[in-house]
Amino acid sequence: MHHAALIPWLDPATIIGSAGPWALLVVCFIVFAETGLLVGFLLPGDTLLVISGLLSHPIAGSEHGVFGLNVWIVALLIGLSAFVGGEVGYLIGHKGGPAVFERKESGLFSKKNVERTNAFFERFGGITVILARFVPIVRTFAPVAAGVGHMPWRRYTLYNLIGAILWGFGLTMFGYAIGFIPPVAEFVESYIDLILLAAVGGTALVTLWHYLSERHKAKKAAAAGEGETDAIEAQELTLDAEVFDRAPDLDGDGKH
Repeated sequence: MHHAALIPWLDPATIIGSAGPWALLVVCFIVFAETGLLVGFLLPGDTLLVISGLLSHPIAGSEHGVFGLNVWIVALLIGLSAFVGGEVGYLIGHKGGPAVFERKESGLFSKKNVERTNAFFERFGGITVILARFVPIVRTFAPVAAGVGHMPWRRYTLYNLIGAILWGFGLTMFGYAIGFIPPVAEFVESYIDLILLAAVGGTALVTLWHYLSERHKAKKAAAAGEGETDAIEAQELTLDAEVFDRAPDLDGDGKH
């Protein structure tokens, strides 16, 4: 096994012995935050899920990989976190109403992100809740937008469940399946510490980059006098109920 000289504490045996399920708890919280909290769009969930599945392969020091748990349990917990996050996001929007969008542009909120999410609903209707799982930013704001627009809860929950299974559970198992490719399996076994460093460091860097980028956009908007969404603009961001019943426009020709 290859070890990074400057980071001996990233030795898999050390991580497994000290972190165990706690490492999985961090992953689950990130997945939850991506759809349960409006700040979640800063987080690179897709990559994290694939890597989590990849790292669930047996390695030296653990029968079940870095998390110390069977991959089925890992994938189910991640999928559950995605589902619960989606439900919380919907509840925030449903209870808060249009007032949720009444705020200043910042590194954590952008009116354009809401408009981009609304455009998905306008085109794909209710199944946006499923499709949004695979689209960064949109997956963060879709539950809230659905809640603000009072999408029927039962339908939303069904779509949320399907999306959580396909995205949270599915991508994790996809990452695990990749590990059965001999060259990949050998690489993981030999460079597990570097993969962990890339996962942790990469997540932090991407999050920071997204935040700084959004902050820069917010400052430009403020300089142009467009830095705050008032009550009227917030109401305009609310989706009409009929949007959720709309059939999807899959070919983009404007016809549903």
